[in-house]
Amino acid sequence: MIVYLESNFVLELAFLQAEHEECSALLCLAEIGKIRLALPAFSIGEPYETWVRRTKRRRKIHEDLTTAIRELSRSSPYEAASEQFHELTSLLIRSGEEEKRRLDESLEDILETVEVIPIGPSIIKAAIKYQGTLDLSPQDSIVYASILDHLNAEPRKRCCFITRNSRDFANPSIEGELTSHNCRLLTKFADGVGYVRRELQ
Repeated sequence: MIVYLESNFVLELAFLQAEHEECSALLCLAEIGKIRLALPAFSIGEPYETWVRRTKRRRKIHEDLTTAIRELSRSSPYEAASEQFHELTSLLIRSGEEEKRRLDESLEDILETVEVIPIGPSIIKAAIKYQGTLDLSPQDSIVYASILDHLNAEPRKRCCFITRNSRDFANPSIEGELTSHNCRLLTKFADGVGYVRRELQ
C-alpha cells in the first residue's frame, strides 16, 4: 500500500505538533515494510520555508519586546519586572534554533524510509494547469501534480493521500480524480493511520 504525504507530515514530526504520534506510526509501518510512503520533492523544501517565516516573525517579536522591556526598565516601578521577561525573550530565539535542529533530524529520518517523487518538466506543466482548473496555489499544484504523476506510474495500487490541508485539497474534483486512481483522500493523520491499519488487516 502506498501512502502519499506532503510537507505537513514533515512539520508534524519536526515541530512535535498535534498529530506527530500518528505520523511516527506511519513512519514505523514503512520502516518495517508494511506500507510505502511517497513524498513529493517539493515537500522537502517547503518545511524550511515555514521555519524561516516562523523564525523571522519570532525575531521581530523578540526585537519589539526587548525594546519595550528596556523602556519599561527605565521606570523604577517596572525595573525589577524586566528580569522576568528575560526568559521569554530568550525562548523566542532559542525555539527557532531548536526547531531547525529538529527539522534537520526529522528529514534525515524521513529520507531513510520515504520515496521522494522528483519534479520533472511534465509535473511543472501539469501544476501550471491545475492552478487554473482547480484554483490551487503554485505550491499545492506542484504537490498534486507530483502525486498524480506517481499514481500514473503505479496503476491501481491501493493508496491514500493524507494531508491536513483540507481547505485546498478536499474538493470534489480532486477527490474524484484521486478515486479514479484507487487513491483515497484523508485530511487527518489519525484517520490516515486508522485507514491504513484497516487495509492491512
